[in-house]
Amino acid sequence: MFVVTLSYTAPLSEVDALLPQHVRWLEQGYADGVFLASGRKVPRDGGIILACGERAALEQRLAADPFAIAALARYDISEFIPSMTAPGLDSLRQPPAA
Repeated sequence: MFVVTLSYTAPLSEVDALLPQHVRWLEQGYADGVFLASGRKVPRDGGIILACGERAALEQRLAADPFAIAALARYDISEFIPSMTAPGLDSLRQPPAA
């Protein structure tokens, strides 16, 4: 599983201009079963995406984000193994590597 941190590298006016396209891109990620949660950071200087799948495929998907294409954001990817979860999120758990 991955936590993707987006950090804006351009003024919010430029980010907002591409927000509808970015939202459509996010919706496709959810439809494809890759994105599990997403939202704006507070303060609004970027966003967070919780994603699953293979890292290489995720990197390709992030490169296709309208924010990336327009060089409006930097993306940092942290991989983790969710070994404990809150009730109702059991399906996200992964056994520790042997």
